[in-house]
Amino acid sequence: MAKEGADMTEETECMIDKNSAKDAGNVQAPGGGKEMRAVMLAGFGGLNKLRVTKKAMPEPQDGEVKIRVKACGLNFLDLMVRQGNIDNPPKPPLVPGFECCGIVESVGEKTKGFEIGDRVMAFVNYNAWAEVVCTPVDFVYKMPDEMTFPEAAAFSLNFVAAYMMLFEVANLREGMSVLVHSAGGGVGQAVAQLCATVPKVSVFGIASCFKHSAIKDSVTHLFDRNIDFMQEVKKISPDGVDIVLDCLSGENTGKCLSLLKPLGTYILYGASNTVTGETKSFFSFAKSWWQVEKVNPIKLYEENKVIAGFSLLNLLFKQGRCSLVKKVMDKLLCLYTQKKIRPVVDSLWALEEVKEAMQRIHDRGNIGKLILDVEKSPTPLMASDSTETSEAGEEEEEPEGDNDSKERMPFIH
Repeated sequence: MAKEGADMTEETECMIDKNSAKDAGNVQAPGGGKEMRAVMLAGFGGLNKLRVTKKAMPEPQDGEVKIRVKACGLNFLDLMVRQGNIDNPPKPPLVPGFECCGIVESVGEKTKGFEIGDRVMAFVNYNAWAEVVCTPVDFVYKMPDEMTFPEAAAFSLNFVAAYMMLFEVANLREGMSVLVHSAGGGVGQAVAQLCATVPKVSVFGIASCFKHSAIKDSVTHLFDRNIDFMQEVKKISPDGVDIVLDCLSGENTGKCLSLLKPLGTYILYGASNTVTGETKSFFSFAKSWWQVEKVNPIKLYEENKVIAGFSLLNLLFKQGRCSLVKKVMDKLLCLYTQKKIRPVVDSLWALEEVKEAMQRIHDRGNIGKLILDVEKSPTPLMASDSTETSEAGEEEEEPEGDNDSKERMPFIH
């Protein structure tokens, strides 16, 4: 038994040494350039498609900022990207991730407003889950001095999306009521905090029962996601609610529309009900589509209801509204410095632990945001499951079923 423990200690030390060596400086690429570590998605599918790889380090182009990444945000959308469960996904292999934070390492020509050493957070059109990213200056924002890197990685996407849905789309005002699905998630908690900045706003939150004790103080009313929330809401507010924020879609769409008061607004900002298993399911997608109530414009007109959709990433990267997002970010950072809002961080994970982190999101186990901490040392058993590969992501694939039989490690605070 003692020998077995000694062997395990020796193996653990060996793995830690190996990971330390990876972090020691910038590795020279065969062509003379520098390399970095990044999470690579080799192809759409299950968790076995993700690996930590060595990749050529990018250099900033005109108008770009080069960031030495400290932490990245992990969202449910990233899980859908991994499955190929989005419209027009880029062709793999690719580096996932849409938001990160870190320190400015250099700037490209014609780049103004940032200097080497600035602490920043940024939106990235993919490629965020890496040690270094380059992104246009319009998508980069300076961090407040008191903000930590995990907080910054949890801030950008969740709070900007929550603010724009509440104030730009739904025009939240004093005395209104808001129903939010997945109230325990990153966006849900951001919504709850922003609603608290407006007097007399009631928040109806829906979340898994095991999250209730942790989030009960952030909302006015809290319901289990497995019960008939329509009846429970109407017991408290017979006329319904003014705003519904839905990240689920499917059968919830019709229920939520029926809960709207006259002049109420329903906003769809996700479709997590289409994700059931580890890989993309045509049956789940078709079922969710079939369950969505077909909206009759005449009925909307007669009932004085508004239905809307919101995608922050499309607004930034496809529709060119970065100046509007910048104004929203300025307002949010002001609220942060006034200590009126603060991102909720669920847990920190090393890049090599990305599979376990994604599984936690898939299981809806998180309260707040999951963060990939680029400098965190992985738990040895997790690290051994994320083998180093080439940039092309070539490796011996595991059978899909292996993921179910593997022991899941507990999350790391």
